Amino acid sequence: MGHVDETMRAWEVVAPGAIDTGPLQLAERQVPEPGPGQVRVRVDACGVCRTDLHVTEGDLPVHRPHVVPGHEVVGRVDVCGPEARRFAPGDRVGVAWLGGTCGVCRFCRRGAENLCLAATFTGWDVDGGYAEATVVDERYAYRLPDDLPDDQAAPLLCAGIIGYRALRTTGLRPGGRLGIYGFGGSAHLTAQIAIAEGAAVCVATRSAAAQALARELGAVWVGGAATAPPEPLDAAILFAPAGDLVLPALAALDRGGVLSVAGIHLTDIPALEYQRHLFEERVLRSVTANTRADGEELLRLAPRLGVRATTVPYPLERADVALADLAHDRITGAAVLHMAGSTR
Repeated sequence: MGHVDETMRAWEVVAPGAIDTGPLQLAERQVPEPGPGQVRVRVDACGVCRTDLHVTEGDLPVHRPHVVPGHEVVGRVDVCGPEARRFAPGDRVGVAWLGGTCGVCRFCRRGAENLCLAATFTGWDVDGGYAEATVVDERYAYRLPDDLPDDQAAPLLCAGIIGYRALRTTGLRPGGRLGIYGFGGSAHLTAQIAIAEGAAVCVATRSAAAQALARELGAVWVGGAATAPPEPLDAAILFAPAGDLVLPALAALDRGGVLSVAGIHLTDIPALEYQRHLFEERVLRSVTANTRADGEELLRLAPRLGVRATTVPYPLERADVALADLAHDRITGAAVLHMAGSTR
């Protein structure tokens, strides 16, 4: 086990509020010790997700005071707690948003652990990866191959997984037309999967840099955030946390089309017009977290399809800058924090 006086650097949410007001503080903390069934992970990299911004700014209510954000964690196990036998020291693992479930509620029993009534989430209920070390229930960690670079592995662990689940919930048929609203870290990974599987992808986003990336990745149409695509969509995914985009996205759907909202937080949705937005069996649905099976499937599929994350690196000590850049749409693709000395 580690020495009780060993410390580490970690960012904590000291007072949730607008990112420009300094709600995050870089602190010295005790290096955590793993409990029963847990492993400690020395963090090499951690992706920066919009959910981290929602936790930091208070859009999501405080679950753990002074929580350490971050749930796209890549690192290596260095200590195994009592009864932890799945991994060994030195094993490379990923830590994602879903941190634990009860296993006994009606949702867990039917295989929908993402809807667990007592789920815990990394970087919200338990401390996450904006730190030099973290602990995780070994049952909820993912084994990562050594040939997947840190900057590619980290975004897959949430942006990739939740986008993959959102894509599957649309029921998009082979060769169908998919609309993507917002084109950040999750969307640019999901688009690559859909295109590789034969979909025609249309991207609506306000960012000129994101529009350029969408074209580069193979989108058949790119337009403004609320611009109607040239043909009706079979399915759509809303990644931007903007409720007012629900209306143009629904209006763009063909009969029987499905709009999946991928974010954990969304601003208020304006009033719908039934005939225009929902009639003819259009469907509006949300996506809540992910199952471990979603993660395992995505981590197998993404490398096989050649999915590549476009990333912007930041050192750990600039995590607050990374979140501010995300808040102000200054990042194209996904931001990834790298620990000092990490070379991957």
